Amino acid sequence: MEIEFVGFIAVVLLAYLIPGPDFLLVSRYAVQERRLGLIAALGAQSGLCIHMLIAAVGLSAIAAQSAEFFNIVRWLGAAYLVWMGINVLRQSRHPIASNEVQKEDFSNNYRRAFVNGFLTNLLNPKAIVFFLSVLPQFMNPAADAVRQILVLGVLDVVIGVVWWWGVVAIMQQVAGVLRKPLVRQWWDRLTGGLMISAGVLLAKNGTN
Repeated sequence: MEIEFVGFIAVVLLAYLIPGPDFLLVSRYAVQERRLGLIAALGAQSGLCIHMLIAAVGLSAIAAQSAEFFNIVRWLGAAYLVWMGINVLRQSRHPIASNEVQKEDFSNNYRRAFVNGFLTNLLNPKAIVFFLSVLPQFMNPAADAVRQILVLGVLDVVIGVVWWWGVVAIMQQVAGVLRKPLVRQWWDRLTGGLMISAGVLLAKNGTN
């Protein structure tokens, strides 16, 4: 089995370096609490695992040939991003002290962090495109396609885990500043606005 690992790793690293909705989500949770950031990242990578498994059984090819299905995923993803952004903006209206954040807001939010990360990537049409169009370019046409998809998919997820660990570690270094009530208020406004903008752009691209 001859797979172009070097080229694939380079493309994957580039994809992770370009911030997307998952980056906004993981960063925001990481500022609130290290474990929340890691759990949100785990959710995001779990969403990619679903796309990998779908691609492995061939459903991605069927889905990609259906413009209607692809548009449904696109609109669901756009709506979810806008919904999350609106919630973040609502929270920014009532900034609280960092010690209250740890005690009241985020002690029981691990499930929410995972689900939000999971749905963010599960409803991301770019993930479908990646596993359908980008990943096969590094596969050997003469070898087992399913095995290669799984190998490259797992490699993508593992690289992502390392990447998110680094992102969370960096955000923790500036968390003390970003947890201050006024700074946190503007940080929430920024991330909420970017999430809404990403959702609008995603929906707009679907109409072109």
